[in-house]
Amino acid sequence: MDVRELTAAKDLYTASALLAEIWRPTDPMPFEMLQVTRHIGGYVAGAFHGSTMIGACAAFPTADGGLHSHITGVAVQGRGVGFAIKAHQREWALERGIMTISWTFDPLARRNAHFNLAKLAARAAAYLENFYGDMPDELNVGDPSDRLLVEWRLDSPEVAAALAGTSATRPEPGDNTVITLTEDALGRPERRDPAGATTVAVGTPADITTVRAVCQTAAGEWRQAQRVALGGALAEGFHVTGFTRAGYYLLERAR
Repeated sequence: MDVRELTAAKDLYTASALLAEIWRPTDPMPFEMLQVTRHIGGYVAGAFHGSTMIGACAAFPTADGGLHSHITGVAVQGRGVGFAIKAHQREWALERGIMTISWTFDPLARRNAHFNLAKLAARAAAYLENFYGDMPDELNVGDPSDRLLVEWRLDSPEVAAALAGTSATRPEPGDNTVITLTEDALGRPERRDPAGATTVAVGTPADITTVRAVCQTAAGEWRQAQRVALGGALAEGFHVTGFTRAGYYLLERAR
């Protein structure tokens, strides 16, 4: 697999088509947007297996000298494509003196939370309610687009260790941790009052994509419950310290 910056028009068209296929029926990054992003000094890259593009990513420069990674799409799962793109993006940014990359993801998506917080060692910065408004694509239709904003501090020891595969052991809830959101026996969210706790754990559904496909009502319940549990905790001064193997965000109250 090869990851490289895209500059040729034919590659930009291919990347646009790949992203449109993933986010169908929308076209999230038409050719002209990718062209402008590249022209203004942003990051546009593709992952290739042989001559076939199997992943694409676009990121915008930010006013504070950072990079905001707006969209990453992978057509073939389970081959480390997303990780390879992020590693390439980090190298590209560091070569240009960019020290921080931010992006958003759906906090209900357990696999994405694990990838971003555990595998890449990004840090949660803010909970954003309905950030993109109503999204008509097949992945998000019918669900408020709440997102968790993360920051990737490219020169931090934690990020370097994560990319080298030498990260510390995954954290787990301690004896004093209050589980404020968990999944019940029927796959529905079960929320509990933190009652003044200083360390809390906020759960995720095992597979939110399946929940949305099977029962939109249950998906809506998960969104509202997590908005209160995770978004509320961050608003009250908690910060995310890790993501567990069982699918919980761990948070501690700032001192």
